[in-house]
Amino acid sequence: MHPRTLPSLALLLSGGFCFAAPPVVPGLHGKHPLDETQTGRLLIGELRCAACHEGMDASNMKEAPDLSNAGARLTREYMEKFIADPAATHHGTTMPNVLAAETPEKRAAIAGDIAAYLTSLKDGPAPAFPEGEIDPYDGKELFHSAGCVACHSPRDEATREVLKNGVVSLSHLPGKHLPAALGEFLHAPLAIRPSGRMPDMKLSKMEAHSLAAYLEGENKTKPAPPAEAARIDAGRKAFQAHNCTACHQPEKDANTPPLAAKPLAKLDLTGGCLSEKPGKAPDFQLSAAQRDAIRENLGIKRDEIAANDRINIHLTRLNCIACHVRDDFGGVSPKLDDFFHSTEESLGNDSRIPPPLTLTGAKLRPEWMRKVLYDGAVVRPYMKTRMPQYGEKGLSDLADLFAETDKLEPLVELAPPERESQPQMRDGAHDLLGDQGLNCIACHNYNGKESPGMKGIDLMTTYERLQPTWFYQYMIAPAKFRPGIIMPSYWPQGKAVRTDILDGDTDRQLRALWDNFSLGRSARDPSGLRSEPSKLVVADKTVTYRGRSGVAGYRGIAVGHPGGMNFAFNAEYGSLTAIWKGEYVRVNWQGQGAGDFAPLSPHIQLSQDVAFLNGAEPPSVWPAHPVVTKEAPVNPDPLYPRNHGYAFLGYSLDTKTSIPTFRYRCGETLIEDTTKAAEKSLERTFTFTAPAAETLWLRALTGDIKAVSETVFQTADLRITVPLKSATLRPIASGGMELLLKITLPKGKSNAALGYELLR
Repeated sequence: MHPRTLPSLALLLSGGFCFAAPPVVPGLHGKHPLDETQTGRLLIGELRCAACHEGMDASNMKEAPDLSNAGARLTREYMEKFIADPAATHHGTTMPNVLAAETPEKRAAIAGDIAAYLTSLKDGPAPAFPEGEIDPYDGKELFHSAGCVACHSPRDEATREVLKNGVVSLSHLPGKHLPAALGEFLHAPLAIRPSGRMPDMKLSKMEAHSLAAYLEGENKTKPAPPAEAARIDAGRKAFQAHNCTACHQPEKDANTPPLAAKPLAKLDLTGGCLSEKPGKAPDFQLSAAQRDAIRENLGIKRDEIAANDRINIHLTRLNCIACHVRDDFGGVSPKLDDFFHSTEESLGNDSRIPPPLTLTGAKLRPEWMRKVLYDGAVVRPYMKTRMPQYGEKGLSDLADLFAETDKLEPLVELAPPERESQPQMRDGAHDLLGDQGLNCIACHNYNGKESPGMKGIDLMTTYERLQPTWFYQYMIAPAKFRPGIIMPSYWPQGKAVRTDILDGDTDRQLRALWDNFSLGRSARDPSGLRSEPSKLVVADKTVTYRGRSGVAGYRGIAVGHPGGMNFAFNAEYGSLTAIWKGEYVRVNWQGQGAGDFAPLSPHIQLSQDVAFLNGAEPPSVWPAHPVVTKEAPVNPDPLYPRNHGYAFLGYSLDTKTSIPTFRYRCGETLIEDTTKAAEKSLERTFTFTAPAAETLWLRALTGDIKAVSETVFQTADLRITVPLKSATLRPIASGGMELLLKITLPKGKSNAALGYELLR
């Protein structure tokens, strides 16, 4: 632990909660749009009522936490207290007290048995701290800037929660987790809570553990000694007898069915869970208003709810409305405004406050919306608040509902200019964007190059992100869509202020800009944008650079090791795409991660298709990535990686060497991918975390491949060493061969390694 360790929260919770309280759904405590019936629908899903009662709406029902590795994560002492009295132990929890009808003595005994059983469950290795110095003061900064305060109370200088109605209290954390377990959870929360109510905040491993150190204080918990087999068995039986299996299946192979409960049609809506004193029924500590809302909703069918109302329930359920405005609800509260910051404050509130969601389905192309929601695509790197990743189960059909509901009239089609007018239109766009025209580049980056002034959203993302109707209407009246925006209107009431460009015709000017944005990398730089190519040099630590590249695609990552071994990784599709020895990369402008790169030495080009697929057998034809060209600039298959199970989760840097570890998924399996270098070779190590045993296929190499042995294969330029007897070499219809590796994964963690050796 860092010498500047903050005081333990356990000693400083003088303002903390010490009493039972109704379950908290954060979105219901802000400016939400739900009526009583819709509130009841939301509560039914969050409390998992349909897990016990047949006939209730089970759509969007929250999944309970995965307890299969509880013994490696949680302390037995905490589990005993929580099971005996959930609401008193964790203020606002949605976990009911299933032992409320028992005497205090019997309740403590049963809770102890169940805790002993859960402590015995260790479905994977114990969490471990990353190498390097963990600083809780870094965690403090993250907690108050990354967006955690949207759902959790800010803290004062003594780390006490500044209590506020409706937030999820964290006062229970000290003593809950075994060492390193909270940090590992914060690094990948969806692995344990797949419904996304605690989203993935895209924290590096070091960030996650620094945040954990801030929240916990100094963690001195120790694993409990193994319980007697008889007590573990008693706990397993009690777990089933009290119907915990309705929500949790900690032993995945057991698949224990829930105990029968009354179906909806036979429920007494004044008794059971909905009574003020539930008796033998699970006690959720519901408030009177919550009970009334649930009663009001019961019996409402899903198809009776309009799409826009379903959006509102989604946004309230995930608490999106703590940061985003939609229509007349939601938005950052005045109490939290001071916690939203930007590295480009001169751009105004739009640089620090997340954008409104009003008409977002009419604003964003569906494929871009999915990139934001599922792949973490970012166009506002200056905004310190991070866009959470809720996972597919948490988001459900939200993107489709936006597209169905949000319409903007009249529709505008910005067709490409006719061939004969193309040169004039493109010259006009060039003039409008530059410092002799509207000077858009004074406030916006352009094609990855930094603006000479403020560093607003890169203009060249416009065509990929936005719908043409939105673009047209927004450019004419920006303040209509973003009240308070500092961007001026250059076409007030639809009339162009620059009458000397393209005859002052508004339609032609906006069509010209739209066409220019569709050109992508081939678009000319506007006047006033200056950027000299520069070399990046690798010294005594590994250097990682993010940007677009011909060798690694739109989301390329170049990694340069000391000694001159370099490679490129395509984060959009999850493949190692180029290897070279010598100088690192040349970039076309200054600024790490700002734009494109190209290797400075001759490189070996590898496939840019998805690298991993799952299944008992490989596909007969490996799926090829979509190709975007100048003539066809629209991605023909924007969901290509996701449709094949791939999702990029970011990367973290080793604190000593700066070597990156890429994190991504193939289906449900988490893959951590680290590549180290020797003089003329690379060693690539995969760590797999599989929720169940499965088979993955890795397409390791393509081209004119020859087998040297069962584990060694080579082309004219590259030799690859693979795990023993795992390789299949087969021809490709277009010519050449492909090397497929069968990786049989057990449940839990496992490893595999590849070696790459340059032959020239």
